[in-house]
Amino acid sequence: MSHASIAVLDFGGQYAHLIATKIRALGIHAEIRDPDDPVESFRSYKGIILSGSPALAAFDEDTRWSQGILDLDVPIMGFCYGHQEIAKHYGGEVEHTKREYGAANFHLIADSHLLKGLTREEVVWMSHGDTVTKLPEGFIELGTSRLASSGPEHRYAAMESASLKRYGLQFHPEVDDTPCGERILSNFVYEICHLKPDWVVADQVEERVAAIRREVGAREVLLLASGGVDSTVTAVLVERAVGAARLKLLHIDNGVLRENESRWVLDSLARLGLGASVHFVDASAEFLHALDGLTEPEAKRKAIGDTFIAVFEREAKKLDVAHALLAQGTIYPDTIETRGSKRADLIKTHHNRVPLVEEMIKQGRVLEPLKDLYKVEVRELGKALGIDDSVLERHPFPGPGLGIRLLASNGVVDAWEPEQLAREIDAALQGTGLKGLALPVRSVGVKADLRSYEHPVLLTGPNPGWTRLLEVATHMAKEVHGINRVLYALDGREHRKAEPRAATVTRARLELLRELDTFVMDGVRRLGLMQEVWQCPTVLVPLSLDGQGRELVVVRPIHSERAMTARPAWLGDALAAEIREAALSYPEVSGLAIDLTTKPPSTIEWE
Repeated sequence: MSHASIAVLDFGGQYAHLIATKIRALGIHAEIRDPDDPVESFRSYKGIILSGSPALAAFDEDTRWSQGILDLDVPIMGFCYGHQEIAKHYGGEVEHTKREYGAANFHLIADSHLLKGLTREEVVWMSHGDTVTKLPEGFIELGTSRLASSGPEHRYAAMESASLKRYGLQFHPEVDDTPCGERILSNFVYEICHLKPDWVVADQVEERVAAIRREVGAREVLLLASGGVDSTVTAVLVERAVGAARLKLLHIDNGVLRENESRWVLDSLARLGLGASVHFVDASAEFLHALDGLTEPEAKRKAIGDTFIAVFEREAKKLDVAHALLAQGTIYPDTIETRGSKRADLIKTHHNRVPLVEEMIKQGRVLEPLKDLYKVEVRELGKALGIDDSVLERHPFPGPGLGIRLLASNGVVDAWEPEQLAREIDAALQGTGLKGLALPVRSVGVKADLRSYEHPVLLTGPNPGWTRLLEVATHMAKEVHGINRVLYALDGREHRKAEPRAATVTRARLELLRELDTFVMDGVRRLGLMQEVWQCPTVLVPLSLDGQGRELVVVRPIHSERAMTARPAWLGDALAAEIREAALSYPEVSGLAIDLTTKPPSTIEWE
C-alpha cells in the first residue's frame, strides 16, 4: 500500500526524527531525508518540514544544502533553524542575539490555519541561540514569546506567508513539552497539506519481519538481550522472522546492572518462550577490569562498549555462530546522540555506537530493526506483538548501566572559575531566598543541538515548593553561563563548600549505588509512580560537602515520552523523606539532592 508522505529534512537537530514520529502518530507517513538530496526527489511529497540544527543560520553555517527545495510548489514549514532558513531564503534577517532554552510563553497575535485552535497564550519549548530579526516581504508575524511573564518580548516566534504556503516557528512543536504542538502538526498535515490518516504503527510488524528476513538471509542471529523493552521487542521480532532455531540470545552480566537484574531477565525471556535460546555469561570481572582507573565519561562508555563486543565475539565462537549477525535493540535516541546524521553534533557515545560496532555495521554484520523508532513506538510495536505490559512498561535502563551513574574523578577540575560562577549564581538567585553552590564536577548536557560539558549548581535553603523550584532552575540555566544542571539539596543542610574526591568505578562504590538505587526504585513501585515517572536514575557524584563524606547522592526522576526531551518529576514528600533517611545513614554520603533540570539543557543521564 502506498502512502502520501511528508518529508522531514534532517539538518542534524536533536529532534529531527521526533518530527517524523509525531507526524506518523497522526496517521500520516513521514520520511527522514537528507537536505543535500536532489530537489527533484522531493516533488512527490505532500509537505516538507525543515528540522532544527546545531549550525548557526546567523553565520551562514551549513548553507550548501539543496535550497531549491524551498521553491517547490508544496507546503513547507520550518522549526528553529528551519524557521530561520526560510526567513533568510525569502529576504528576511537572522542574527545571533538572543538565547532561549526550555519553556517559554508564546503569545498568538494573528489568526492562521497553522495555529487554528490555539489560545492566545501557550507554553512552547525553545532551544536556540539565533533569532529572526526581520521578516521577509509578504510574511506576517503570528506570535511572540517571553521566557517568563516579566521577561523581554521575543519577536517573530512564528511567521507565515499563506500565499507561498511557507510557515516558520522558532520553537519546537514536535516535543512533548510544547502542549499545543500536536495541534500545530495536525493543522499542517490535515488543514494545509490536505492529507487523511492512513498509517498506524501496528501495520509495521509484518513489514519489519519481512525486512529482517531479507537482511538475515540464511544466516543465524545472535541478539544481545538486556531484558529491556528494546532488546525484548527485537528478540520477538527476530524470532518471528527467522524462527527460534536460528536465534541465539546472549545475556551478559556486565557488573554494572541493577540488583538481581540478570535473574529477572532470564525469567522474563523464559515466560516469552525464548528460554531455550538464552546463553548467560557473568563477565562482571572483565568489565570492572576494563573500567579500572578510568575517569572520563567517554572513556568509560568506550571501555564498556569495547568489552561488550569482545565478550560477544568470544561467546559467539562458543555458540558456533561466529559469523552470525549481531542484533541490537538500538533505537533512534542512541544514534542521534552519537552523531546519527552527518550534521548532528556529538552529545555522548552510546555503547552500541562505539567504533567496533560502527565497523561491524560497515561490514553488514549488525541487525537493528528498531533503529528508526522511539521508545513509545517500540512499546506500541511490542503490544502488537503480544508482549506483556510487565516488560513493555519497564523504565528505560542505559546499556552502560550503573557505570554512567557512578561518576568518576581524578580529584582535579580543569579551567574551574568558581568566583565568576558564584557572582552569576548570586545575581540569578536574588529575591528567591535560596543560595547556590557551583559544584567542581561536570556533566553532559545539550544546548541548541550542541554538546555541553558544564557544571551543576546545588541550591540550598527553605523549600519554596516544587513549582517555584522548577522556575528558579529554568531561570538559572538560561542566565548563568557555564552551567547545564541545577540541583536542590533534600538533606536540609546549607552547603557552603564542595571538594572533588578522586574516585573510579569500584565494586564498593557500585554496591553503594546499587543499594541506593534499589531503595529508590522500590519506593517508586510501592507508591504507584512507575508510569507517572518515566525514569528515575540515582547518581553518585564523588564530592565531599563541607568536609564530610565522599559521595553526593543525586536522584533524577523525570517525565518524558521519547527521551529527546525531559521534565523533572517530584517523588512526593513522603518518599523524599524516606530516601533522605536511607541515604544519610551511610557514612560515605555527604549529601542528597534532586535534579531539577529539563532536557535540554541537561541530558537525562549525567554521563
